[in-house]
Amino acid sequence: MLKAEIFIDADDLIGGQTLQEFILHFIAKHKIIGATVFRGRLGFGKNQLVQRPNDLFSFDETPVLITFIDETEKINTVLTELRKVWKGGFIITQQVEAWN
Repeated sequence: MLKAEIFIDADDLIGGQTLQEFILHFIAKHKIIGATVFRGRLGFGKNQLVQRPNDLFSFDETPVLITFIDETEKINTVLTELRKVWKGGFIITQQVEAWN
């Protein structure tokens, strides 16, 4: 099995909806086993600027992590298809083992 994680900003938009909703619907349409969206409380990216979205009067972008797991071939197919319609964000994958 393969786990994919996509790091984006909560305010990113695509096609009139939030990017996180777009990605979640996209991977659901491809019948991925399951996915979860996590909102970050604190984080930073390539620019090394710490984002504090919960601070009073903060205009920092809230970090979001979308994680999903399925068979390796299925994850690779979904990521390939996703990259055809969206080029941003940061995506990582790692092999995982399911314990049922």
